[in-house]
Amino acid sequence: MRAAGVVRSGCPAGRRDLRRIDVNFHGWNGAVKRGVLVVNRDVADDVAAIFADIFDAGFPIRSMKPIEEFGGDDNASMAADNTSAYNCRSAGQANAAAADSPHANGRAVDINPRENPWLDPRCNCFMPTAKHAARTPGKGKILEGGKVWKAFTKRGWIWQDIATPDYQHFDTGYPSRPT
Repeated sequence: MRAAGVVRSGCPAGRRDLRRIDVNFHGWNGAVKRGVLVVNRDVADDVAAIFADIFDAGFPIRSMKPIEEFGGDDNASMAADNTSAYNCRSAGQANAAAADSPHANGRAVDINPRENPWLDPRCNCFMPTAKHAARTPGKGKILEGGKVWKAFTKRGWIWQDIATPDYQHFDTGYPSRPT
């Protein structure tokens, strides 16, 4: 693991706090692919182990690229169905102050946003789409008690740790804190 991540002014986690993790994942077509997550150094080992469990379970992930490949734009990343972690969002995209945000601190992961949307309270709509909002079994969907849920929760991570549904989101607690 090595330091990584594009950091802008006002972000609580700096480059020295972040680590780039390269992990294997099963792509949508079943092929093994290599992806990148940027996380806080204090959760890097946990995240590597979690994604090893997810890989071993055969869970499909469409894309896994650092948010910087989308210019830091969370909406663009979600539209691409991209699994990502660290993101110090701009004020227009944030639902929490950067100092408290698990994503801005590198202690949160969003998985397959299209299949696991979140209810954006600013528009009262599911983002990036409501198509898969129902928590029914389906390819790439996270369900309570399922393989992805177990991989995170057995290590103390919390699923959708906000007041509104956020099916793609796991974090170490809000406000952000180490595990």
